[in-house]
Amino acid sequence: MPRTLKSQPLGALEPTLPDMSAYGLLYFQIEITNTWYGNIQLKNRKQINNGGVMKLKNIILMATAGLLSQWAVAGDLTLSSKTIAPNATLTNEQVFKGFGCSGENVSPDLTWTPGPEGTKSYAVTVYDPDAPTGSGWWHWVVYDIPADVTALAKGAGVLDSEALPAGTKQARTDFGSHAFGGACPPAGDKPHRYVFTVFALKTETLGVPDDATAALIGFMINANTLGSSSFTAFYGR
Repeated sequence: MPRTLKSQPLGALEPTLPDMSAYGLLYFQIEITNTWYGNIQLKNRKQINNGGVMKLKNIILMATAGLLSQWAVAGDLTLSSKTIAPNATLTNEQVFKGFGCSGENVSPDLTWTPGPEGTKSYAVTVYDPDAPTGSGWWHWVVYDIPADVTALAKGAGVLDSEALPAGTKQARTDFGSHAFGGACPPAGDKPHRYVFTVFALKTETLGVPDDATAALIGFMINANTLGSSSFTAFYGR
């Protein structure tokens, strides 16, 4: 006796994405493609010929390839530091000196892989989203970094720094200084997150005033971003 196959309507499909890695995304898309293909073939065998079904399957696979291509371009840019490991606790070297903190206030070394095609400059930010201000806290904002530069030296974040690449600028942080400002969360808070990010930009300069706020520079960075990479460290006291 021939087997009777039951099919689900497309609207009943509620897939979940178990893994956002490139392999997981590809697996998810292919599984959805095969499920849709099977349902359409079973439910509409008399209305849709195999050529039409295969065309739909190819369209979905082409969309998947496009998604993976975009993921790969963004994933090529990678930020790292010899001083700070991802998810590590900041040491006294990266803690602010002032506001009740007694750290050394030294900016860490940062290195990144070259940005995607079309990169004309870079920007680097250090941001605490947990600061009790309603808008976080900007600890370092470096921009107009030339496109042929892929590193900032340890200690380069001092006022009027000569260790920064030619043409590079430091914005005014929430400490009020055009320099790196280390971690200094309120005593008793749970450890704050400190997000270090490099942005690959499609413009050589942001064209902002020297006294531009970190928020304005952040707006211009996001308006010109081709890709970015981040890691997070923690600190509490």
